Amino acid sequence: MYYCIVFTNRSYKPELLDAENIPMLDLYLNLIELNTINTLLGGHAVTLKGLKAFNLKEGIHYTVLDIGCGGGDNLLYLAKWARKNNIRITFTGVDLKVDCINFAEEKCKEYPEITFRNCDYRDLLNEDKCYDIIFTALFCHHFMEDDLITLFRFKQQKSKLGFFMNDLHRHVLAYHAIAWLTKLFSNSYLVINDAKLSVARGFKRTELLALVKPLGSDKMMLKWVWAFRWLLVYKK
Repeated sequence: MYYCIVFTNRSYKPELLDAENIPMLDLYLNLIELNTINTLLGGHAVTLKGLKAFNLKEGIHYTVLDIGCGGGDNLLYLAKWARKNNIRITFTGVDLKVDCINFAEEKCKEYPEITFRNCDYRDLLNEDKCYDIIFTALFCHHFMEDDLITLFRFKQQKSKLGFFMNDLHRHVLAYHAIAWLTKLFSNSYLVINDAKLSVARGFKRTELLALVKPLGSDKMMLKWVWAFRWLLVYKK
């Protein structure tokens, strides 16, 4: 029964990270450890694959929006790649938690091409500005299906070239592996609780395809990437 609940169907149990008023130092430790996990297990590399899928060119100025940017680690990773490859990109990160924004601004202070906004992404709907590319990384699994449809439609509406998503594959091996690793090596109660729960809230291929099917793009790609990640790329 436990296997069926956790892996056949998505879990909707709230993560501790979704709570309000998390003590700042606890949140910061969580952000630091998540960056380590994403670095070692290839999470940032998956995000870069998503950006590269748009075949960015030198001599063009692109704008990229990260929804649910957390500590800004993905944006910093992408900005370093863009500088190294002479690709001009202005990055914007959006997050609801002001402590995440403060952490990200300090971490990315040597990269003026990265800016952050403390707001709900839906606040951007009333603005005229669109972005060339919009992405989310380990963000979508926090939401129910109806909210995800709203998010995907926002990405479609407010992006010029398209969007991509990097998120978790719900799988028994991924669940138990991350549970074991975080129990052994993590010092963050948020990470120990949420890492395995994030996998349980992750997706099967058919679920993601059903969510994006109404968008109707012929240039959509859904690819499984190590370690137990889905990379979804939607091009206009």
